[in-house]
Amino acid sequence: MRPINRRELIRRLRLLGFSGPYSGGRQQFMKKDELKLRIPNPHAGDISIQLLKLILKQAGITEKLWNDTE
Repeated sequence: MRPINRRELIRRLRLLGFSGPYSGGRQQFMKKDELKLRIPNPHAGDISIQLLKLILKQAGITEKLWNDTE
């Protein structure tokens, strides 16, 4: 696992069945069935490994499944 940029995060979440991103209040989110997953707003740097792991945990995505989408 490595830091990732927002565009790549969105691309890989779409491969895993999420749609979006959609606007919603202060943060955008992506959806899969009933799950709404908030994603980081665009910023200059990459998404850290720590934040990526938190996002994947909320989405119910294992590290193995995530790595298989590379």
